[in-house]
Amino acid sequence: MWRGLYTAGTGMITESKRTDTLANNLANANTTGFKRDEAISREFHPMLIKRINDGINHNDVTSFKQFHVGEQYPVVGTLGLGSYIDEIATEHSQGAFETTGNPLDLAISGNGYFAIQTPNGVRYTRDGNFYKSARGEIQTVNGQTVLGRNGRGITIPQDTVSIMVGSKGEVYADNVQIGQLQFVQFDNRRAVLKQGNNLYYPQEGARPAPATGEIQQGLLERSNTNVVSEMVELINNYRMYEAGSKAVTTQDAMLDKSVNDVGRLT
Repeated sequence: MWRGLYTAGTGMITESKRTDTLANNLANANTTGFKRDEAISREFHPMLIKRINDGINHNDVTSFKQFHVGEQYPVVGTLGLGSYIDEIATEHSQGAFETTGNPLDLAISGNGYFAIQTPNGVRYTRDGNFYKSARGEIQTVNGQTVLGRNGRGITIPQDTVSIMVGSKGEVYADNVQIGQLQFVQFDNRRAVLKQGNNLYYPQEGARPAPATGEIQQGLLERSNTNVVSEMVELINNYRMYEAGSKAVTTQDAMLDKSVNDVGRLT
């Protein structure tokens, strides 16, 4: 009975963490370049249950009035021990494009990330919603510098009339190239992990390489979160959590019955 409580409880914890993941996806449904997460659950290793007295000293507990099942002693079966969240996986599918007409709004088609300078070092993002600072530097909405191929920021001259960005990140001010964005990708998408604020950080040993995707100017990549699908999954998740809660309540009632009623001496 105690094991039943634990098994149902682990299921509730799993669904609670899944709810947090779904809620985060919904909260970022309108975040530029956001990639939805999915909570991957796994079952704890089940236990094989067998009656311990079968076959000991030729004792067959299935014998009854000279009838027995022979040498093939029955196996009770396996006992599940609950589940847990094994991984929060990021789905890197392409998001839809939104036309803005802003020359510093950049969307990535295919593989690739922009490199951003942060207080914690170089980070990567798919969010191409950039601005020109008062000093002319290309920055993110959080005021972080967008890096060029030389590892430094790109400064746009103050008297620039037109800004053009090529498919591989070439930046032109009035048809004169003033730099090139650091546009990279990683061979393994698991090489970068989410940090927060729509940024990714590379795992130890990960090395960026030139991106095979293309940059589209005047567009923004929307989140790949499907609100309807997430809401349906959230409702299903709530029902699973409720089922686990009822299982805990049932196990608790059975335990109360066995302790206070069955065990009572009369």
